[in-house]
Amino acid sequence: MPSAEPFANVLNTLTRIHTQGDFHLYIIIAILILAAGWAGFTFNRFIRQRNWMLEAWSGVDVQLKRRYDLVPRLVECVKAYRDFEASVLESLAAARANAGVAKDVSETGKVENGVTQTLRSLLAVAEAYPDLKASRNFQDLSAALIDTEDQLQYARRYYNGTVRDYAILAESFPSSIVAGIFGFRPDGYFEVESSTERQAPEVKL
Repeated sequence: MPSAEPFANVLNTLTRIHTQGDFHLYIIIAILILAAGWAGFTFNRFIRQRNWMLEAWSGVDVQLKRRYDLVPRLVECVKAYRDFEASVLESLAAARANAGVAKDVSETGKVENGVTQTLRSLLAVAEAYPDLKASRNFQDLSAALIDTEDQLQYARRYYNGTVRDYAILAESFPSSIVAGIFGFRPDGYFEVESSTERQAPEVKL
């Protein structure tokens, strides 16, 4: 009667192969689960960072609107001492329109720097008119403008910080893989000339 041992050896060999195959399959599944979990976590990091960046930009936008509201009042104050050219108000209106259709943050910065030059020209008038510089209305408006410009610079630095963090996340490996797949791209830095360095000394209240 033939021995059953050869059949048992074959059965054991097949069992080991099947077990090893399942083990490799489990490893592959575990790797896929970990990869999917990491991708989801990284995706959420991008969403969170982008929301922080948008929130920071809203703070910049608030200060820009506040500055636009102050400039016409400064113009009216200065006109009482000097007939200021209508081109000033026209340039401000154009700046508002251009800011509204700016394609990116960098272009918005260029527009706002034009507004900064207009502000400098308005404040410089006070140097030639001591009565204007001493008037309560002009002093209040100048102080409000300086405060607005300081808040704008603070908001700008905070916004640029969020852009930097977003850019680091998007450019670093392996998170750059998720950025490439889902199209996460940070906005540009917002650069506007510092009023603290230029304008505050000119007011000299």
